[in-house]
Amino acid sequence: MIFAFILIISNCCVVINSSIQSNEAAEHPNETNSYIQDRDIPKFGEPIQNQTIAVGREAVFSCVVDNLQTYKIAWLKVDTQTILSIQTHIITKNHRMTVSHVENRAWVLRIRDVKESDKGWYMCQINTDPMKNQVGYLNVVVPPDILDYPTSTDMVVREGSNVTLKCAARGSPQPNITWRREGGESIAISGQREVVTFNGSILNISRVNRLHMGAYLCIASNGIPPTVSKRVMLIVHFPPMLMIQNQLVGSAIGQKIMLECQSEAYPKSINYWMKNETIITKGKRFEPVETENAYKVIMKLTINSVGQNDFGAYKCVSKNSLGDTDGTIKLYHIPQATLQTTLPPTTTTTRMVTTTAVHPNMIDHRHQSESISSTEVQKMKENEIASSTSRLSSQTLAALIYSLLCYCCLQIYLH
Repeated sequence: MIFAFILIISNCCVVINSSIQSNEAAEHPNETNSYIQDRDIPKFGEPIQNQTIAVGREAVFSCVVDNLQTYKIAWLKVDTQTILSIQTHIITKNHRMTVSHVENRAWVLRIRDVKESDKGWYMCQINTDPMKNQVGYLNVVVPPDILDYPTSTDMVVREGSNVTLKCAARGSPQPNITWRREGGESIAISGQREVVTFNGSILNISRVNRLHMGAYLCIASNGIPPTVSKRVMLIVHFPPMLMIQNQLVGSAIGQKIMLECQSEAYPKSINYWMKNETIITKGKRFEPVETENAYKVIMKLTINSVGQNDFGAYKCVSKNSLGDTDGTIKLYHIPQATLQTTLPPTTTTTRMVTTTAVHPNMIDHRHQSESISSTEVQKMKENEIASSTSRLSSQTLAALIYSLLCYCCLQIYLH
């Protein structure tokens, strides 16, 4: 209204001035023509440049006018039809705006700490008749911001149910939403298909299971930094389940042995070992140990120096609020191996020398007898060696035949 009033007054002044000039022209026609030729109408020196500014920054519009003379410059916001300034005087109550006159031809509008509501067309106007104006557009870009609602919060579900994760964000331009898992695991979506990233504000997971449990990241981006994300934790509840690799374990008396069970449960389970309906506690002979990894637990029971009373059935038990289960491992006795060493028979020949006075003919006969006896002993040794060689050859042949059979069986299996 103020600006319109000022424009009316200005137009009146123009009319009066024109009337005066007409009267002077009637009296002095030559001087009037000279005056009109010298008088130039104001012109815009250059167009107003459009601006794209991030929220919180400063926007600057420059309106260049040549030969303004006594005319006035005004800045207006077109969409709200608000007069912002006349000359350098600020009309609006927005204290973030200032206007300065630069180099006697540019009227510069500055908007500090730009807000999203500042977006729109801005007009620079000269109060000529008819009025002259030009416009520039301020585009305010806003980095993404994830909304608390309806974005999902941490969720707790039962195994086998369906899950919907939602993520909503605002910004200018409108942000794109991407889902991914914090640890880089695949995301299971409809149709049993798995992807590393999923684009969209709503993520549906059918028949959720324990493998889907973990942190999911909702990431919003629109090209205006910074990109933002929100962490949504998906917790899957299920009753305990036990896995036992070796249900039969053998041990000798005095040996150190270890029994092992693997448990999966969430919420976390209470785990312990039992024998003869009695809970086993940690002591010198028994050492129960647990190793946790997310919803998985490895239960180990070490028995130091197994005794006769330690053989039997051991139970590993796992319980949580959704149920309980147990598994059995049987520890049986293995007799200690007996080492038997078999030595081959040996023959010891004891030679006895007796000195006796005999007839010379008797000496010759004794030498002959000793010679015969020595020959027989030598033959016995040769026979024993031959027999040993024969047995060795038979054993070697049997081993060779066994190796050949094994090789043939291996070839048949491979083919």
